[in-house]
Amino acid sequence: MIRSFLSGEDIHTRTAAEVFGVSVGEVTPEMRSRAKAVNFGIVYGISDYGLSQGIGVSRKEAAEYIAGYFARYPAVKAFIDRTVLEARMNGYVSTLFGRRRYLPDINSSNFNLRAFAERTAMNTPVQGTAADIIKKAMNDAYAAIRARGLRSRMLLQVHDELVFEVAAAELDIVKNLARTAMEQAVQLAVPLSVDIKQGLTWAETK
Repeated sequence: MIRSFLSGEDIHTRTAAEVFGVSVGEVTPEMRSRAKAVNFGIVYGISDYGLSQGIGVSRKEAAEYIAGYFARYPAVKAFIDRTVLEARMNGYVSTLFGRRRYLPDINSSNFNLRAFAERTAMNTPVQGTAADIIKKAMNDAYAAIRARGLRSRMLLQVHDELVFEVAAAELDIVKNLARTAMEQAVQLAVPLSVDIKQGLTWAETK
């Protein structure tokens, strides 16, 4: 996975090739779509039932996708298992920046409460760290705009996107500072790649 990110390869296509045992060139749009659902579902602790409902396959087939994924990426499975175990021991999980999510139900005798806490434990280090990164990027972009005395402004954040209202004469400046703020928010084993789009409305950038 790290090699795929470093080479700029589409991670969902690579995952599909690995899980389905075909070459990258043989991956169909349907195979990529299913691999993408597994890639995102894994961090939410998705079950075979949940995956089957999401991509319209049998529960047995969904279970095979998940098993194939973990067989190909055993370190991901080890990370998830270790995270849940640490949550049981500590009562919380942490993001990469040290922000904690407490899980009072992680050792509950109630199966539903415990299962939800386990899924939260799996998700928080990934999703929570992503939230931390975009918040840092927002702060850095805002500071850069203020430092330059620009008329442009940051309007809002939507998941992993930042939306700016930009004065025409400042377009290139804001593009560069936004890219720098987002791509250099944190140093990881993989690059934080940013796509920048412009338009007269947000809809035009989609």
